[in-house]
Amino acid sequence: MVIIEVSLLSGFTMTSRSRMLLENRTIVKKTEVKANVVYIYLEKLNDESQTFILQLEQVIQVKNLKPASIKIYDYYQPGGLQISYSSGVGS
Repeated sequence: MVIIEVSLLSGFTMTSRSRMLLENRTIVKKTEVKANVVYIYLEKLNDESQTFILQLEQVIQVKNLKPASIKIYDYYQPGGLQISYSSGVGS
């Protein structure tokens, strides 16, 4: 099993519609939202390209946003291969 861990930008939440759309995909086993982190559990990955779109809603205005991070790792070997990415939002 593979986990995609998305830390949300401060002041943003994932919409319930976005969660529903993610969970309707056959590759997605389940999703969890804890505090400001979204966990997307995938049964497995293959060589086929995948795109995941999260619809976010701004609930609080925050200045000087720091970049959000995305981590992808194996559930059974979290210390093994890990891919990390950081991104921010334009003003």
